[in-house]
Amino acid sequence: MPSIYPTLITTFFIALGVILGGSTLGALAAFLSTQQPPLYTILELAEKLKIWALVTALGGSFSAFKAIEVGFLSGQPAEIFKQLALITSAFAGAHLGYLLLKYSLGGN
Repeated sequence: MPSIYPTLITTFFIALGVILGGSTLGALAAFLSTQQPPLYTILELAEKLKIWALVTALGGSFSAFKAIEVGFLSGQPAEIFKQLALITSAFAGAHLGYLLLKYSLGGN
């Protein structure tokens, strides 16, 4: 059985990258097109992108939940725990990205 740790680490950093990159580039686009303040826009976008970072890091919104359903129906608790660990890793990466932006830009 292959190790899950590389997948957890990859999932974490994909979600982190979606938040950091998406909110930074989105704020740049908002500034160039509408002259909105970029620091406020970065935090606003980071908060809105959290759910999409999870979906991106998991590779689609239904595959993880389908695997959990199959684990319940076939009685494979290891598969359920694996998918829950992946969801937790993706959430942790997205939330860390949000917190990094929030505290580095002076948010409370």
